[in-house]
Amino acid sequence: MGHTEQRFLVTGGAGFIGSHLVRFLLSQGQVRVLDDLSTGTLDNLREVLSEVEFIRGSVADPTTVREAVAGCTVVFHLAAQVSVPLSMEQPVATFEVNVYGTQLLLEAARQVGCQRFVFASSAAVYGDSPRLPKRETMRPAPISPYGWSKHYGELLCRDYYRVFGVPTVALRFFNVYGARQNPRSQYAAVVPRWITAALTDRKPIIYGDGKQVRDFIYIDDLIQGIWLSATHPAAVGRVFNLASGARYTLLELLRAIEHAIGYPLQPEYQPPRAGDIRRSYADIRAIQQALGFQPRFTLAEGIRRTVEAYQKEAAAA
Repeated sequence: MGHTEQRFLVTGGAGFIGSHLVRFLLSQGQVRVLDDLSTGTLDNLREVLSEVEFIRGSVADPTTVREAVAGCTVVFHLAAQVSVPLSMEQPVATFEVNVYGTQLLLEAARQVGCQRFVFASSAAVYGDSPRLPKRETMRPAPISPYGWSKHYGELLCRDYYRVFGVPTVALRFFNVYGARQNPRSQYAAVVPRWITAALTDRKPIIYGDGKQVRDFIYIDDLIQGIWLSATHPAAVGRVFNLASGARYTLLELLRAIEHAIGYPLQPEYQPPRAGDIRRSYADIRAIQQALGFQPRFTLAEGIRRTVEAYQKEAAAA
């Protein structure tokens, strides 16, 4: 990339992942955020808000999207309806944001000649096929409208690259965790829910036996992977898993949280939830070999930092 000032667009930049990406990108160039604040919050950007250009609006609105993409060199498309249960209740709204919104952004990126378009996809495209680890070459088999919407987003990226030459990259995020992940949403991920329960003397809830296997990736490692995909020439036109490549059971996660807070937790066991995938972890050799991605954080270290951030947040509240 040349020495001209980069201008980055982050859709969903007021969300958990987006707000971390925005902070990182401010050291690399100018940052514009597009977010409708349906799940994100300006609080996530509070100390950097004056440094970014913020547009409140939906990725499913053509006029807003054209305005947001204008003059940008790189688009990071993170905005989405990300809840699987909500996608079951509202499949049409999910497709409108996740598929139509991606289409509008790709078209706008094509019109302005963006240098790179990075799409946040998801491990949900794999569905619950028993084959492990998950490899990019596997046939997608989503089992929710959310998973399907991400799969279609990837196909749009592929076609905009093949047909129009838009330099796209799709990243299948696995279980991301870190500071500022919202524990209050009913669809919140397990890490913020359990840490918050632990810090407020409530019992962490385990659905099923806790032996479900996941690939947890710490937010700083995820940002490293996103940046490599935006800058490395070998990323263009590809789909990559973005994960830690390590596998942990939920019980091991619980132990890491106990270790970080310094006392044992008494979890409450509840019946397994419908649609929950039993085992999911990634093969990350493709992104390691193509882009030189290397996760730096163990689960223990990532959880320690995350717990510290939540404790700080609680003390400040």
